Amino acid sequence: MPAFRQVGEKQLPNPVLCMAWSPKRDLIALANTTGELLLHRLASFQRVWSLPPSEYTGREIAALAWRPDGKILAFSLGDTKQVVLCGVEKAEILHVFPVQSPVTCMHWMEVMEESSVLSSFYNSEDESKLFLPKLPTLPKSYSTTSKIFSEEKSDEILNLLGEVRLNVLALGGDNGLVELYAYGMYKIATLGSISGMCRSLSLSSDLKSLSIITEVRSVDNNPEICYIQLDTGLLSDCLPEVTRMARKFTHISTLLQYLHLSLTCMCEAWDDILMQMDLRLTKFVQEKNTSTQVQDEFLELLLWGQSSPELQALLMNQLTVKGLKKLGQSIESSYSSIQKLVISHLQSGSEALLYHLSEVRGMSLWKQKFEPLGLDSSAIEGAITAVGSFSLKANELLQVIDKSMKNFKAFFRWLYVAMLRMCEEHVPPELNKMTQKDIAFVADFLSEHFSENEELFDRKGKYFNVERVGQYLKDEDEDLVSPPSTKGNQWLKFLQESTHLKESPLLFPSFPQKSLHFVKRMMENVIEHCLQKPAEVIGKSVKQAVFLPLYTVPESSENTPRLFELPSLWNDKKAKMHCVVFCMPEISPYKLYLLRKGTDPNRHIPNIVTSIDLSHHLDNADDDSPEAQSHCAYSCLDARFYDDEMLTVVLQGSGEQNSRRVLAQLPLASNLTCETEFSWEPNLRLDQQSSNIPSQGLVLGNQWRELENMKAQFLAVNGIRKVACVLSANLRHIRVFEMDVEDEDDEGADSQNVSADQDGLETTVTSQNPGEESLETEGEAGEQEGDAFKKIEEQLESEEAPELL
Repeated sequence: MPAFRQVGEKQLPNPVLCMAWSPKRDLIALANTTGELLLHRLASFQRVWSLPPSEYTGREIAALAWRPDGKILAFSLGDTKQVVLCGVEKAEILHVFPVQSPVTCMHWMEVMEESSVLSSFYNSEDESKLFLPKLPTLPKSYSTTSKIFSEEKSDEILNLLGEVRLNVLALGGDNGLVELYAYGMYKIATLGSISGMCRSLSLSSDLKSLSIITEVRSVDNNPEICYIQLDTGLLSDCLPEVTRMARKFTHISTLLQYLHLSLTCMCEAWDDILMQMDLRLTKFVQEKNTSTQVQDEFLELLLWGQSSPELQALLMNQLTVKGLKKLGQSIESSYSSIQKLVISHLQSGSEALLYHLSEVRGMSLWKQKFEPLGLDSSAIEGAITAVGSFSLKANELLQVIDKSMKNFKAFFRWLYVAMLRMCEEHVPPELNKMTQKDIAFVADFLSEHFSENEELFDRKGKYFNVERVGQYLKDEDEDLVSPPSTKGNQWLKFLQESTHLKESPLLFPSFPQKSLHFVKRMMENVIEHCLQKPAEVIGKSVKQAVFLPLYTVPESSENTPRLFELPSLWNDKKAKMHCVVFCMPEISPYKLYLLRKGTDPNRHIPNIVTSIDLSHHLDNADDDSPEAQSHCAYSCLDARFYDDEMLTVVLQGSGEQNSRRVLAQLPLASNLTCETEFSWEPNLRLDQQSSNIPSQGLVLGNQWRELENMKAQFLAVNGIRKVACVLSANLRHIRVFEMDVEDEDDEGADSQNVSADQDGLETTVTSQNPGEESLETEGEAGEQEGDAFKKIEEQLESEEAPELL
């Protein structure tokens, strides 16, 4: 009776490069060679959704990591040097940030250390909601596309923070790149002086150390695998302060993205106005072939009520009464959209930014607590000033929009009445009245928008200028073409005459000659400087505590996918130890090695190195057949930590049984009881002193299963969910197992998971709303499962966040 119940099998169309189980749900993420990200559920290995490669995601996914709550999946892009955060519910890209070098490995860890200070902080975290209004969602009428959020994602922005408890995404890559991101978004540490390429890394749950497996080039140019432990004591010692600072800066980062997206919507609304003008009025102006200017002819019509036959023909035939009415309505609608975006989005976002930055400034003044983390009060004051300048510029734009809307309305109402008179149609009495102020508005409109002055516009060949508002939305460094007039402004006059107030830090500079885009960029740069400094200060505090060269990489492994290759690194939270499992095929091919190192570099815990001898393994002592009683030597192809007490391995037989593959569970407790410190020769690699490593044989009992008709090679496991996924050497054949039940109906399982379902991945239809489809199909799949799977479903329903299951 084979151990472990097989619940799914697939032949995939494209080779898989990464796979990772969700920490909270029975879902596995896969990345293939086409750059596609796939999410499958345990039940029959059905696909939930796929995220195809795009201009924002790239085509080379190099590493995967789940946020500890299982709601967000992070993946790195080797070809574009980016890290992407993807919402699991609907396969939506929520956040993208660049990195200096390609990321080769990542680990997302939740901080488990509890303290009374932290608990009080967690309870008071939502105070900002008492003072700040909820940010309005972005309008759905615009096709806003952003590298950060799609048009309807303003609700998701602050949800990105997830749980209040601190979680840290650790990234490792080429050229010694190691960075730590709080909540997966805010960089809290940039670590230098790491040699080689990171192959694996794990941050301890108490934040005391970071363990890294690197591949470095030795003196004779052979790749060496090394174990490095970094002392991150500052993060651990200042955990409440780091949590509070990271939380605030993540709020600030998301608010900056919200403002960016709001401004993008404003630019699109302005583009609508330009498009309407180009379609009608610009064409109308260009087709006029008389010597007089359009502005003059309109003024003549305004003053005397008379128009030239040509202007009358153009108005009646080209523009038409109906066309003019439609044009006026669309322009007024676009202006209103921009006005609403400024009032409800830019101003709300700016107020929230000022609130959070003011709190950070208060933190920075508590120098005893926050100065070691690099919080600089003067830099934060500069950021507050920059946000104030942005608010002033947004308010200035509101005044310009207000004036432009008055002119537009007056002009279109006057021209509409004039055209009705030309048609000899009835003019409604409410439209027939024109005050002196209305006439002034129309004259202003004509002088501003029909001018042929080259300085007022840069759109060649087009004589209709509507840049009064548009100049604020241009993403250029040029000064405003026509800044607002400050003549008669008593406040400005008072400021200029006051020597004390002129240079006061309490007043925000207004930059009267600059556009809104320019002031926004300036604000982003100043805030970015504030965000970066703590990462540099914390990074410099990190010191290398341990450097242990393990073994040289055999040349035969050059073609093996590096993303699956041993060694595997594990953070044992209970024992507060880092564990490394690895093989040294050139030295001892039939042994599996375990290295254990305490997570606290300042506390002496013996370096425990043991090996598991796989060469004298007895297959099954209960079986009386001669074949079963024979001894068989195994080599380990892949090993992953199932939990703190168990190791899941894929073993390959030797000699005549070379094609045999076995999936097995190895209990670690018996192999890590040797508390004798391994006497490590500092000048030698571990493989050069392997004869001194204590070795233990192992009998598996019934915790193994032969993998028939499959050239198994790689593993992904999750002890919390009690699941394992086995991948073949060609990276296309996958089998999925539940590890805590025996396969009672082997024949039934085989019929359910026939590999004839080879094209299952390709034939699965992904709808426009993949999240909804996944929920429907998942319910159907759940009904088809046996009693064992129903039991797991009941267990899942009692847990948090069961949306997908």
